[in-house]
Amino acid sequence: MERVDVAIVGGGPAGTSAAWKAADAGANALVVEKGVPRADRDRLGPDSTDAAGMLDYWVDLMDFEPGDIPEDIILHTLQGADFIGPNTSLGIEATGIESSYPDFGFAFHRARFDDWLRDEAEAAGATYTVGDSVTGVETDLSGDGTRDQVHTLSLSNGEAVEAEYLVLADGPQRTVSLNVLDQFTPEGRSMSDHLGPRTANHIAYQEHREVPEELLERGRLKFWWGVMPGHTAYPWVFPNDDNIARIGLTMPIGLDIDDFDRSEWALLRADDTEIPRGAAYIQRLIEREYPGYSIDDFPLVEDRGKQGGTETYPISSTRPVDSPTAAGIAAVGGAMGGTSAFHEGGDHVAVRTGKLAGELAAKGRLDRYNDAWKDALGDEFLRNVTMADIVADYGPTDWDRAFGAADSLINRGHYSWFTVLKSGLGGAKLLWQYSRTKRRFADGAYVQFREDEYVV
Repeated sequence: MERVDVAIVGGGPAGTSAAWKAADAGANALVVEKGVPRADRDRLGPDSTDAAGMLDYWVDLMDFEPGDIPEDIILHTLQGADFIGPNTSLGIEATGIESSYPDFGFAFHRARFDDWLRDEAEAAGATYTVGDSVTGVETDLSGDGTRDQVHTLSLSNGEAVEAEYLVLADGPQRTVSLNVLDQFTPEGRSMSDHLGPRTANHIAYQEHREVPEELLERGRLKFWWGVMPGHTAYPWVFPNDDNIARIGLTMPIGLDIDDFDRSEWALLRADDTEIPRGAAYIQRLIEREYPGYSIDDFPLVEDRGKQGGTETYPISSTRPVDSPTAAGIAAVGGAMGGTSAFHEGGDHVAVRTGKLAGELAAKGRLDRYNDAWKDALGDEFLRNVTMADIVADYGPTDWDRAFGAADSLINRGHYSWFTVLKSGLGGAKLLWQYSRTKRRFADGAYVQFREDEYVV
């Protein structure tokens, strides 16, 4: 039986970052990744999906310098983003958060990003095994005399691996994490109540398409809000390389069309008998936003993504949980619910939580992990959880009102009381609601399952 210091379930950004830092700190680290093929990746890798882009301050949250990321990963720089409601829109050219990266952000090649992190982990001495999955984990808290605890991972090939520390990095699917964490939840409770994929995740769908040159906006992310039903449900257009963009959407799982007034939502039709599929939403978005053009004017790029230029994938849309570090376990990235509940993107959270867990495990100080990720990412979680709560019941008119108020508040990415007074009641109400909701989640209250709730 193979024995390692740190075993990592999942080889995405969180898992490879954990392996990189664990190996760099001198630990024997092993990543177990089941492997999923992609048209734009030469070798098997994680079930990765191209993200919207990387914002400027996310580089700092990942604990990278701007020049650390190889040039071939970066497709081009971003200059801003547009948030478009049914009748009102908001454009921004700055995130408003201090950062070392000089531009608004950058579009990047996700598969190359994953492969770079893997290469760095292997260069540091970690082992990345791909093609086998973890089918079960047993934890012995009594240890073996030399290790405080022993985790035994059963693999799909029939073999087993023992490790003193376990990092759960299997993303929002959480196929391994839920059962592992359930070992330490109190009687009558289940981690599925907090992180069950059907309730804790959204489903996302996107297509890689060529954009007519006259419509191309290479440097801007575009989000539409209030045009399709569901909490934080929205379509998007994200620039990629050359004249290619990813056109897609995210929405909650299991929506019932009869819960919504079809006439209120621009991308619904009176004769819809069910919530439209992703492809139908994209066709309707193009027809609405680009009059005179049809889906045929945006040809599909079939050698991209997971299958024929398309991608369907889960997005964590919940609040994060702490890890049972007293059992030598850390959940990172999407496995802990630690991606964005409000906007597209979670690679930065995955990388940083993975780095922290890997380094602390290697040093035998995993007990510091829950405090460490809050120190590094608490403000980011607090913003996202606050905004997700505020917009939970928003309809189309609410989005128009919010964008109108926000547009009058924003001054180069910041607000001041002077701009609040100028904006009138709408801006003051929005700011008051944000401040009040943020206070509810302060002091770590955005965590939905605390470390002291585990039974270890």
